[in-house]
Amino acid sequence: MESRTPKRSREDVWPVQDAKARFSELLDTCVREGAQVVSRRGADLAVLVPIAEWRRLQASAQPSLKELLLAAEGRTENLVPPRGRARRRAPLAL
Repeated sequence: MESRTPKRSREDVWPVQDAKARFSELLDTCVREGAQVVSRRGADLAVLVPIAEWRRLQASAQPSLKELLLAAEGRTENLVPPRGRARRRAPLAL
């Protein structure tokens, strides 16, 4: 069976103490080589990604209005935001 997680080299994983001590180097490596993983006690904890990749991921995570309307299931809960709980003011007397 094939694994769905990409194989990472140990060079892409930074222990927390190294990431804190060498943050500028971590940032430069991220921009130059791509996503960098920060781990604590051998467990992956966080990922630092270049801003262009982050924006691409954010844009693809939210469907467009066209995609929502053309979807087979016809979901509309994302089209209208929920109403606030603020009370309406009484009308002014003229």
